[in-house]
Amino acid sequence: MVAERAKTESAVPCSRGIEFDAGWVDRVRVNLSAVERRVATLATRRSVKKVWQCAWLLKAISLMDLTTLSADDTAGRVLRLCAKARAPIRPELLQALNWGERPLTTAAVCVYHEMVPVARAALAGTSVGIAAVSTGFPAGLSPFELRLEEIRRSVEAGATEIDVVISRRHVLLSDWRALYDEVRAFRAACGPVHMKTILGTGQLGSIGKVAKASLVALMAGSDFIKTSTGMEPVNATLPVSLVMLRMIREFADRTGQQAGFKPAGGISTAKTALTYLMLVKEELGEQWLVPERFRFGASKLLGDIERQLEHQITGRYSAAHRHPLS
Repeated sequence: MVAERAKTESAVPCSRGIEFDAGWVDRVRVNLSAVERRVATLATRRSVKKVWQCAWLLKAISLMDLTTLSADDTAGRVLRLCAKARAPIRPELLQALNWGERPLTTAAVCVYHEMVPVARAALAGTSVGIAAVSTGFPAGLSPFELRLEEIRRSVEAGATEIDVVISRRHVLLSDWRALYDEVRAFRAACGPVHMKTILGTGQLGSIGKVAKASLVALMAGSDFIKTSTGMEPVNATLPVSLVMLRMIREFADRTGQQAGFKPAGGISTAKTALTYLMLVKEELGEQWLVPERFRFGASKLLGDIERQLEHQITGRYSAAHRHPLS
């Protein structure tokens, strides 16, 4: 029953991955100065014309994983999070934006394993996914068999997505085969549900290692590669995101498998979200700007987006000038 539910809620089949290719990993190189120039160009120009900003901000909401991962999480907090995921923007605001009758929801909620049944009940009958953080989140240092069992139990409990954490030591030691085997085992434990692999990029030592870790995670069958847990000192950044996106593009060009990307941690403003959307659009194309291939990991972003939408409505543009997202 869980397998059938997972299949119906995902429009894209799970990644197959490929056999480990050490030669490909060894050939990966990153020109840091070129990455920094590209990001500087993106950051200094206007990312979206004002007249289209509402449409892009609504798009950002549809690509969001609303998250609560606190030690003091309660069922009540998760229920409130799910209610917000089902109706992230007030109906009168959507009406003013000429949104129409189609529902607007976030892509998923992201919770600890214990809260999966609560989220499943609260989101029944919706398209909102249930992502469970697993594998000893956030450090990924619990015994390996326990990490695999945690994945299996979250799938059985009704999670439609699993966010796994790699062992950073494999990257720091450049033990790419060990990283591949670990992520491959996680992929097998996830079964029919999508797997997002968290690299913890702020702790990997260099941007070159980020690139290689991204490629290995894709080889091992990751449906998404994700920057961070959101709990590291350094989380999602534009240079790291650019490198990860280019590894996704290279992997897609070589294998035909189109994996997703999820920046997480530190993305709290509408302006930052728009910059990430433009980066993905320019590097991978608009076909990546769908929940199956791009997500924001966010807990504070939605509030700022709603404020910006209200400002657009009351400030400068009439609803007649809005560009529909369809």
